[in-house]
Amino acid sequence: MRRGRVSPAAAARAIEGAPMERLHFATLDHQRALRAGFPEVIFGQGKTPQEIVAIAGRLYERGGLVLATRVDQAGRAALAAAFPRASIHPRSRVVVLRRRAPRPRGRVLVLCAGTADLPVAEEALLTAQAMGSRAELVADVGVAGLHRLLAHRDKLRSARVLVVVAGLEGALPSVVGGLTDRPLIAVPTSVGYGTHFDGLAPLLTMLNSCAAGVTVVNVDNGFGAGYAAHLINAGAPARRGKR
Repeated sequence: MRRGRVSPAAAARAIEGAPMERLHFATLDHQRALRAGFPEVIFGQGKTPQEIVAIAGRLYERGGLVLATRVDQAGRAALAAAFPRASIHPRSRVVVLRRRAPRPRGRVLVLCAGTADLPVAEEALLTAQAMGSRAELVADVGVAGLHRLLAHRDKLRSARVLVVVAGLEGALPSVVGGLTDRPLIAVPTSVGYGTHFDGLAPLLTMLNSCAAGVTVVNVDNGFGAGYAAHLINAGAPARRGKR
């Protein structure tokens, strides 16, 4: 408008319609990125493939970036058909669609105790990457073989933020927390036997961690961990000579 390319009336209409867009099954928040630094994320669970595609299309048109989590097989197929450039991740049920790649910053390291924890770990990894963090995954370094974890000591020290994913007894975050001075986000998973209680056992272990600086998200919440890790990573000052 200031350059005369848009009339004041047209600009007023655009601003008025910017915050929300009402579909008959959803109300889209197009100002989320301005307020929170990242656009509204699609939670795919409970939505039909048609609804997911419709929401993704509107978000992509307005912002050029879509992150969808917990998208089932039918939803992923629908998104792949509608958006051939979308990045589809079946294991974590994550779909990312973006107009341009961000310049990665900082360093988030995601570790998981076992291969069975990979769906949640990958959800955290992809969330952090979609938001603009430089993120890396180290898999299968649980406490049953600590030498596997110690082989990655340099990566632990170079990370700004750690996300540690574990099921069963959930001991890995405490061990990692005792080896590093970095902020650590622990993620319990619903992987385990018997009285594991679908993730309650590792959740309680992590909440009672004796390592200082461990923060815990809910069971299987890789998205929440990746989101928080990015916010910490993006707010941390870069080390001298590094971005």
